[in-house]
Amino acid sequence: MLDLAADLVPLLAAGEPVAAVTVTRVVRSAPRGVGATLAVTRGARVIGSISGGCVENDAVMLGLDALRTGSVRRARFGFTDDGTVTPIAAGLACGGAVDVVAYPLDPARVMPALVDARAGREAAVHLPLDGGDLHLHRPAAPRLVILGAGEHAAALCRLGAAAGFAVTVCDDWALLVTPERFPDASELVVAAPHDYLAQLPAPDVRTAVCVLTHDERLDVPALRAALRMPVGFVGAMGARATVARRAQLLRAAGVTDAELSRLHSPLGLDLGGSSPEETALSVIAEIVASRNAADARPLRESRRPGLHRVADSCAVRTA
Repeated sequence: MLDLAADLVPLLAAGEPVAAVTVTRVVRSAPRGVGATLAVTRGARVIGSISGGCVENDAVMLGLDALRTGSVRRARFGFTDDGTVTPIAAGLACGGAVDVVAYPLDPARVMPALVDARAGREAAVHLPLDGGDLHLHRPAAPRLVILGAGEHAAALCRLGAAAGFAVTVCDDWALLVTPERFPDASELVVAAPHDYLAQLPAPDVRTAVCVLTHDERLDVPALRAALRMPVGFVGAMGARATVARRAQLLRAAGVTDAELSRLHSPLGLDLGGSSPEETALSVIAEIVASRNAADARPLRESRRPGLHRVADSCAVRTA
């Protein structure tokens, strides 16, 4: 439910009745994991999902019934242990089943956590429901710091926000760093990139820094600062000739070979695209692959278990 904060906060603030349907248990396998949530308004507007689409209709009906009655509803969607489909739900394509709970949202109880989640902060909410309490938790969003505010930065901000990052855009040119150009950014900063990095609060392994300034006077000091920070990813855009010259300048500025080995440059996976949007997609793909220590091969060639598994974000305590 906290994953849907961007849509739920304005709805609840406007007084719109909303119910949520949350997965509390997965039997065998399912497209999404424990904590996956679908929300539905009284007018049947649907937000989010609990599967790949195979049981969404049943989930919507359950949510609407919870809204109509003002009560908590529980159900299992999918296949029973003998392989037959439960009468109340369609079967999951993966052959498993999910237990779900549907409940009307109480704005007074859930809004503080939703506001925190929408802002990218760590959020948690405890919901006492009939038949067992529901605890939902969402860690703080990973951060994407984009240095430079050109067209590639605008595309990277859009895709980064859509991928769940809290995006900061920093440039020393105020005319470029505007809400109109970066409506999805969590933070806009007008400053020299290396000055901003010097006061970046709590950088950690979930922080990615991408240098898109295209100006040696800015990107060399910014990269020198970033490569000495405890961030999980540092990347810089540029053609191979630019990358080679930049490496020389960084070494001349005191950057060691060990520090330089952390730099992802040229930035992005080789997807064959060239537009700002295609380039942004390749950058996000490399950041995610690096964070998960994945080799970025096609899934059909991978034997890694747990593909597309959603990390648990919900726990149920039985009364």
